[in-house]
Amino acid sequence: MVKAESLQHVGKGAGQEDDEACFDPSALPPFKIADIRAAIPKHCWEKNTLRSLSYVLRDVLIVSALLAAAIGFNTWFFWPLYWPAQGTMFWALFVLGHDCGHGSFSNSSKLNSLVGHILHSSILVPYNGWRISHRTHHQNHGHVEKDESWVPLTERVYKNLDNMTRMLRFTLPFPIFAYPFYLWSRSPGKEGSHFNPYSNLFSPGERKDVLTSTLCWGIMLSLLLYLSLSMGPIFMLKLYGVPYLIFIMWLDFVTYLHHHGYKQKLPWYRGQEWSYLRGGLTTVDRDYGWINNIHHDIGTHVIHHLFPQIPHYHLVEATKAAKAVLGKYYREPQKSGPLPLHLIKYLLLSISQDHYVSDSGDIVYYQTDPQLHKDSCTKSN
Repeated sequence: MVKAESLQHVGKGAGQEDDEACFDPSALPPFKIADIRAAIPKHCWEKNTLRSLSYVLRDVLIVSALLAAAIGFNTWFFWPLYWPAQGTMFWALFVLGHDCGHGSFSNSSKLNSLVGHILHSSILVPYNGWRISHRTHHQNHGHVEKDESWVPLTERVYKNLDNMTRMLRFTLPFPIFAYPFYLWSRSPGKEGSHFNPYSNLFSPGERKDVLTSTLCWGIMLSLLLYLSLSMGPIFMLKLYGVPYLIFIMWLDFVTYLHHHGYKQKLPWYRGQEWSYLRGGLTTVDRDYGWINNIHHDIGTHVIHHLFPQIPHYHLVEATKAAKAVLGKYYREPQKSGPLPLHLIKYLLLSISQDHYVSDSGDIVYYQTDPQLHKDSCTKSN
């Protein structure tokens, strides 16, 4: 097992840092998942369809108002205000569709599918293709080979990457624009596409669902192309293209930091050392300041990973109730200012240090390739 090294961290007391440094996050937890479940109030498991729909209505109204304002103003001073606002709202729509995919939106599978397809297709995400692979991610979280989202590269896969792919994966800003490429061809070392019903991501019984989502995605893309021809490609780039890129940045930024960049490196598992509970406990909660409410508390991630059927509007309460059971296995998120600028340093540190894990061992930690950026500098000179 590779020894974990701590990332630098500022703002904690020395005593608390010593306690965290002495705690082994890979140690078998003294509780079971049933103990966590029992600590969560019963009403936190209840899905309120009207409440879920009210969030959809809120977000759609804001997106529509921003679109109307952008079309109405169409001036140089408005666009820089519009882009981050609308891109963040696209991200909020994704999170609501994410709830549909987990079945935490409502008790109706038909309503979940309908709303999920509308929301995700509008931001060019193939709903069922994503839903199925995301289910795989939750079922195998923290597993080196079987996880699906931001999985660590093994040393063998890492060293077999061509130089261009390696640099793109570990040089900002490229990783925070990775999501569309992931949808098309998954991560390095894995094969398949979220658009192809015959991809090895899916079982034969899921092919019809995947085809449906790919068709919906195609309809949205066709609509965007039509609008580009009728309204002008530059205008559509400003109206939709730039917000879409900002949405992608949010998605990659948030999902990466849910599983990376904690000040103490966290384990990844294989074989008999992996369990659903141990894998879920390697996820990390994050505070996003004002954005918490806008993106539906997606930063409250540990309890969500263990119990994805809990609606997003109960996650904060459920987490508070579970802390007594989780103890040191729960990592209190660093408090954010109005905007989560404090998280940028963790992203930078992780991208520069978390390159690959060992090819062997059932409990492994990220290792650093000290030559990665040295080699790129040498070649550029």
